[in-house]
Amino acid sequence: MNAGPDPTPNLDMVLITGMSGSGKSVALHALEDAGYYCVDNLPPELLLPFVALEKQHGASKVAIAMDVRSATSLPLVPLQLAQMQEQGVAVQSIFLDASTDTLVRRYSETRRLHPLSRRDDSDQHRALVDAIDEERELLGDMREYAHVIDTSMIRASQLQGYVKALISSPVTQLTLVFESFAFKRGVPVDADYVFDVRMLPNPHYEPELRHLTGKDETVVNYLQGHAEVGDMFRHIEQFLAHWLQALARDHRSYVTVAIGCTGGQHRSVYLVEQLARAFSPHWVTLKRHRELDAAL
Repeated sequence: MNAGPDPTPNLDMVLITGMSGSGKSVALHALEDAGYYCVDNLPPELLLPFVALEKQHGASKVAIAMDVRSATSLPLVPLQLAQMQEQGVAVQSIFLDASTDTLVRRYSETRRLHPLSRRDDSDQHRALVDAIDEERELLGDMREYAHVIDTSMIRASQLQGYVKALISSPVTQLTLVFESFAFKRGVPVDADYVFDVRMLPNPHYEPELRHLTGKDETVVNYLQGHAEVGDMFRHIEQFLAHWLQALARDHRSYVTVAIGCTGGQHRSVYLVEQLARAFSPHWVTLKRHRELDAAL
């Protein structure tokens, strides 16, 4: 009698994909530091044989990076990931993204050639933008199956921290990611839901609170003293509480909720802290403070 696949994962695998120049090498270094055996630019045709070999060798943690250089074979990957999960492999897929302007700047600074660029093009800037647009289209399906991290506004050390936090979360449960940000620095492209809280009272205009953050007790007390802040918290909480079970049933692994204010220091930070505290007893919950983390 066939007992079926072992439901207990015996190998942790992290798949890193994303836009060229978005930080895949940084993410791989973070995983290597966390004890993962890392392979860069593995052709998709070799994914299943490689994982089978690592299981045979008794490996417990592997990380693999794939990029647009394997574009013709990438459509194979979603089915391969499903097969590995059936075989007891705990799979986490992370997609690194960044705005086109950010990617153009990074390529201009490093003077590297994009994998899809042509050296003989007379307008190199236009060629680079076209290559990035083509890459986005080619990787669109991979993005749909992964947790997206927007690296446009974060430093390498922040990305390493985000990756390490993600791999510490159980892969069998939906993970809820709360992220504060400043609208003046752009909306995170990795957000599933974005809430604008700039209409709430701003501690920035209180001289004794300006240098503090939404984590500090005096700022917390100030914001809790305004009824509209409590209303905003309850409305976001009720919306998420209503829809999270449906998202989990839809086999979502991650849901990123971005809370934005003007400077990303007070109101958005406070609400991320409060929402994470409210949901952590029931869901795997992570916190990110894009602007505060960048200052560390």
